[in-house]
Formats: sequence, structure tokens, C-alpha cells
Amino acid sequence: MFKNYIKTAFRSLLKNKGFTAINVLGLSLGLATCLLIVFYVVDELSYDRYNTKADRIYRVNADIKYGGNSSSYAVSPPPLAATMASNFPEVEKAARLIQATNIQFKKGNENMQENKSVYADNSIFDVFTLPMIEGNPKNALNEPNAIVISESAAKKYFNKTDVVGQYLTLVNGNVNYKVTAVIKDIPTQSHFNYDYFLSRSPQDLKSDTNWNSFAFNTYVLLKPGTDQKAFETKLNALIRQHFGLKNYDKLEKVGNFIKLNLTPLTGIHLKSNRQYELGSNNSITYIYIFSAIALFVLLIACINFMNLSTARSANRAREVGVRKVLGSSRKSLIAQFMAESLLVTLFATIIAVLTAWALLPLFNHMSGKELSISLQTLTWLLPSLIIIIIIVGVLAGSYPAFYLSGFQPIHVLKGKLATGFKGSNFRSFLVVLQFSISIFLIIGTLVIYNQLNYIQHKNLGFDRNQVLVVKNVNVLPNAKTFKNELRQIPGLTNVTVSGFLPTGSLRAPDAVFTSKNVDGKSALFTEIWPVDEDYLSTMGMGIAKGRNFSTQLKTDSSSIIINETAARMMGYYNDPLNKKLYSPQPQGAKTVVKEYNIIGVLKDFNFKSLRDNITPVVMILGNNSDALSVRINSKNLTPFVSKIENTWNKLSPNQHFEYSFMDEDFNNAYKFENRTGTIFMSFTILALVIACLGLFGLAAYAAEQRNREIGIRKVLGANVSALVTMLSKDFIKLVLISIFIATPLAWWAMHQWLQGFAYRQNIQWWVIVSAAFGSIVIAFVTISFQSIKVALANPVDSLRSE
Repeated sequence: MFKNYIKTAFRSLLKNKGFTAINVLGLSLGLATCLLIVFYVVDELSYDRYNTKADRIYRVNADIKYGGNSSSYAVSPPPLAATMASNFPEVEKAARLIQATNIQFKKGNENMQENKSVYADNSIFDVFTLPMIEGNPKNALNEPNAIVISESAAKKYFNKTDVVGQYLTLVNGNVNYKVTAVIKDIPTQSHFNYDYFLSRSPQDLKSDTNWNSFAFNTYVLLKPGTDQKAFETKLNALIRQHFGLKNYDKLEKVGNFIKLNLTPLTGIHLKSNRQYELGSNNSITYIYIFSAIALFVLLIACINFMNLSTARSANRAREVGVRKVLGSSRKSLIAQFMAESLLVTLFATIIAVLTAWALLPLFNHMSGKELSISLQTLTWLLPSLIIIIIIVGVLAGSYPAFYLSGFQPIHVLKGKLATGFKGSNFRSFLVVLQFSISIFLIIGTLVIYNQLNYIQHKNLGFDRNQVLVVKNVNVLPNAKTFKNELRQIPGLTNVTVSGFLPTGSLRAPDAVFTSKNVDGKSALFTEIWPVDEDYLSTMGMGIAKGRNFSTQLKTDSSSIIINETAARMMGYYNDPLNKKLYSPQPQGAKTVVKEYNIIGVLKDFNFKSLRDNITPVVMILGNNSDALSVRINSKNLTPFVSKIENTWNKLSPNQHFEYSFMDEDFNNAYKFENRTGTIFMSFTILALVIACLGLFGLAAYAAEQRNREIGIRKVLGANVSALVTMLSKDFIKLVLISIFIATPLAWWAMHQWLQGFAYRQNIQWWVIVSAAFGSIVIAFVTISFQSIKVALANPVDSLRSE
């Protein structure tokens, strides 16, 4: 019997090639889109799950409010890990990581910059799953000047992995680090990905007693059954104890606090966006968005199948009537139609898998991923595809099967079956639902692109164009000599030496005080950036009040420039000049309070993501040489890059020259948003194509069922435009209903998304109008193709049999 169902279904599908092609194409596009998004979502949700103890690993974070500012950090005090491990029975192991900067190793005559380097405790191998190819995880980082490297790093420097006992020479200080272990490369799905784990020196370890410093990414492996909230309570009691209860009470009285909390390891990548993260994280919001798009697109494809199947009711009605007269039960008819649905879904799934596989490289390029279909992928993909075929086949075929099998033979054979587009209210509901989803996606795409365009063109308070940033300038013998050499090159208008850049990651949060007593009431938590006298002109920043630094004035070594936000928070905005600020600074075993004189107020500039409000920044004359920035007065940048590199090589021929452009660094900060916009637009277009395929099929069947009516109307004098209007108006009415349903829902959803940006472009009226007008035009063009074809046909062809 089952074989007969399949054979009959196959013949029926071949008999109606147009119907089959539209359904298979629509379903395959929907399923291919769904598969690509599933690959993306599974990859994002798999971050850090390679760790065998992932469910018990947590990172300790710090939430700090001080001096009027609230900040969230992914770091905690240096002594915390050891204190937890020794004092809390819930803790199985604790480990720390701290980012290593300016790490260069010698490789022959060349110095190699290695940015994927970190200082680590040896217990890192007890907390995380980092399988060793060579070495002993129990003592790999216990000795000074020890280093554990990845498999790729071993091959890079030694062309083999059997390198335990070999040495890597650190350029800075000319220190030899002994390779004590080689680990397998860390999977891509990790919130940190390092190739070099360095032990810390005894001097550094001795300084790990300062509870006021927040510098280490601290991880804790809790014993099974530990309650996270109860453990966080113990952590905050520990902080109060080490700060001193009296001092902490004073802190709280003026509205300040320091609180520690835990983030589960598997939640870091998608649910953490703190300062001093070890890598670029995504947002769970985008996972929800993409998952919703996958369901929407698949739903649109299923609606196509339902609509086209029921629209063909007139064509199948006599078949159903004859079958029932000959004794077929409704149950067997339902089985027959479900077989057709499952067969279409099977063909569509095969095409979808091939399409997804072919589009995977393009999707990887858009999403910044390295997705692939491997044997591991097939272990969950094949069962999932079988489930999808059954669910989609049943979902798409259930309504047509029950609808068609319910025809009464006496009515069908007498020709009393309601035909045409008006024959089913449920079908109209499905069209409304289909276009509501499409219009929702159109509005969402336009809002996202409008916000991205706003980000690209917003006045940030500095000029990021035509600025070249040379990295790691501190490896040169003298950064000032390099700066002076570059100033001799014609076309370079400004040069500044400082690693503290609006588009960079180097930050120095600290407190300054408006009172010499340096108490909590007079504190302002701010960024303190050491810069030189050419910094503001190179960055294109403006002075609101006062003046810039000057090397001609010796007193400027004790001068300070603050931004407008800092001036407002201090209460100095109206009259800030010559006011005093105080900064506690360590000098040996003592702490000395240094006095600064405010000489200028800098116009506010964005140095964080536009998701965040501008916070206080103060600038002092300093000697930070992590980077050098050059403003170039030419659109042809290539010759200048060569000249700057030649100057670099002249001063230090063995040092690697690394640079970037500031506008590219800025764009990289919004790569997730840009990628999201591209993916969102691509899938919206696919959803529209699928919806239009269904509308095209419906229009074709509606026109076919009114073929004789159109012939009579033409004979009686109806023109083409009147016939096209008659055939199109019912569909356009449904699109208009879809617009009224989708618009408020899309506005609400995108308004919620925009709340994540402190600086945003409100939803413009033209976005709604464009989406509405565009959907009407697209629907009308889709319908008109069939309507015009029928309206231009010779009425003789449709009436000759009457």
C-alpha cells in the first residue's frame, strides 16, 4: 500500500510540473536558509564546551561604582584566586590569566610579534581542557621563564612538535624562555585563543597582594553541587574583609561599591560584554534574531506549499470525487496527499543540503566563520534532516490533506465546489501571515542599515580618516627619534606618540580627586591617558575651553586636560580652568599625591562603542610609546606607507613593521553589527523570493480558474488594465492588511534593538513608507506577470468549448 502511495504521488507531481517546481524551489530555499543559520547558531552555542568540566567553570567579574561612574570588568584582584583556593571548600581549583603585551620572540634574524600571548598560572591546565602533546601539566609553568606553546607555534619556530627543552628568546630584556610543554591548538570555539602561555617572574608573584588592583582574568572550578549565588555572597564578604569593613562602609555611604559576581564559562561568549574581555564576544540577541529568521523563512516556505495545494483544489476535486465513489476512504486519501507532501519535502531537503554546502564558503565570508560539514557535523545533521523532513512534510501537507480529502463527491461531481482565490479564508490568512513576516524583515533590515550608516557617519569628536597607526613603537631604541624622522617626510601633517587611541584597546582607568584629601566624596573614576603635545592635532580633536599642551612650558608636566563629561561630573563645566586635580601615585613603598592644574577642556569624543555613553577622560603629558599615529595629507597612501616602513627599518632593521589605518580599526569594532546587517539583508531577500514564488503560483491558479470569466469580460469590451486590476486587487488587499499588522510589531522589535545603542538613529518615517511601498510594488509585479499574460490571451481559446 505504501509503495502505491509513493508511486501515485510521484505521478501526480510529474503531471503538475509547474506546481512541483515552485514548491520544491520554495521549500529548498527555505530549508537551505534554515540549515545555514542552524550551522551558525550551533557554532555560536558550542563556545567553550570543548572543556570537559565546562559546567563547573566560572569567571569572576567585578562591578565597580566609584566617583560617579559605574563600570563592569571581566577582571578581579591578583590575590583572589589563591585566597579562594585556600579558604573556600567549594573551590576545586582556581587559575588566572593576564594579557601579555609587546611579546616578541627571535626567529633567526627577525623579531616576531606574537599578540596571542598570555601570562598564566600552572593551574590553568587543571581548570581548562588543554591536552598536551609533550610535557607535564602538573609543573609546566611552575618555574620562572617557562613557556607552554601550541602545536602551531612549535611548528612555526621549530618545524616540529617535539620541542620540550628548547628555548624561545624574548626580545624585550633578551630573556630565554624554556619550552616546558606543547599543547594542541585551542579550538576556534573558545572565548580565548592563545599560542603562548608564559610563567610569571618571582618579582611579579611577590606583588600579587594588592586587593585594590583589578587586572587578572580569574577562573574558578567549583565542586559539583555548589550554589552559584551562595558562592557570590561569600566572594563579596571576602572583598569587604580585605578592604576593611570601615573603609567599605565609607565607600557605600557616598554611593560607591565593589561587587564580585560569576559568569558561567559557557555564557561568556554570548552573554558577557565587559571591559578587559580576552576576546571579541558575540551577543545572544543576534542568536535569537537569526533563529527567528530561520523559523520565519521556513514557515513562509511551508505556507507556500499549503496555499498552492489548496489553490489547486479545483484541479484535484474530480480526482477526489471519483476516488471516493470508487470506495476510497478519507484516511487513504489523507495518506495519499501526505505522501505527496513528504516526497516534495524529501526532494527539497536534498536540494537544500547541496545548496547550503555550495553557499557555505560565501556564508563564511559574510559571517566571519570557518564553518564546514564534517563527520562530526553529520552525526547530528542526518538525524536532524530526517526529523525536518517529517515535521515539515507533515506541517506543510496536513492542511491540504485534510482540506482536499474532505470534499463531498456529490458536490464535486456536480461542479458546486468553490474555486478561485476567494474559496478559502484560511488561505487568505496564510498569505497575510506570509507577507507580514516578509514586511517585518524588510523593516528590520532597513532599520539595521540605517543605524549602521549612522555609526559610519556620526561625528565622533575626532577625525579617523587618513590616519596611519604604527604598532609596537616601544620596541624601537627611541620612539622620539622615529617621530622626528617622520616629520621630515613631506605630506605627513602631524605625528604623535601614544598607545592610547580612540579606536584602540589600551585603557588606564583610575581615580582623580577634586580634593587634596583624596576621599570618596571628591573622587572621579576616569580614564587617564598619557599623550604628547601633538596628540590633539593629529587626532583632529577640538578644545572647548583653554589650551593644548606645550613643550615650551615646563609647568605643563603638571598640567591636565579633561573632557567635557569629566568637567560636568566634577561641577567645573562653567569655570574649569586653573582648577586643581589630585592623583595618588606610588613612589617606592609610599604613595604620593600629585597635583595637576586644569589647562583645557576637550570636546567630548567617542572612545568606546556607540552602545555606551561617553565617560570621563583626562590627559596628561606622558611617555607612552605603544603606538605612533601619522596624519597623511594625501588620498594615495601607498607611497607614504613605504616611506614610513623604510624609516622604521633604518632605525631597527630586525623589528617587524606592523600598522593599520584608524578608520579600519573603527570599522572592526562594529564587525558584528556589519555582518549582522549583511546576513539579515541576504535572508530577507530570500524570504521575499520565497513569498513571491508562492504569490506567483497563487496568481497563476487564480487566473486559470477565472479563465472563462476573463474571456467573457474581454468579449464584452473589458480592457487589459481593468482585467489586471480585477485579478490583482484581492491580493493587494491582503498585502495592505499585512502592512498594518507587521508595521507596529516591527517598530516595537527594532525599537528594542536600538535601545542597545547609547547613540542611535530613531526609526524614521521613510523606513515604514519604503517597506510598505516596496512590498506593494513587489507583490503587484509578481501578480501582474500572470494577470497580464491571462488578460492578453485570446478569449476564443477559453470560450471555444462553451
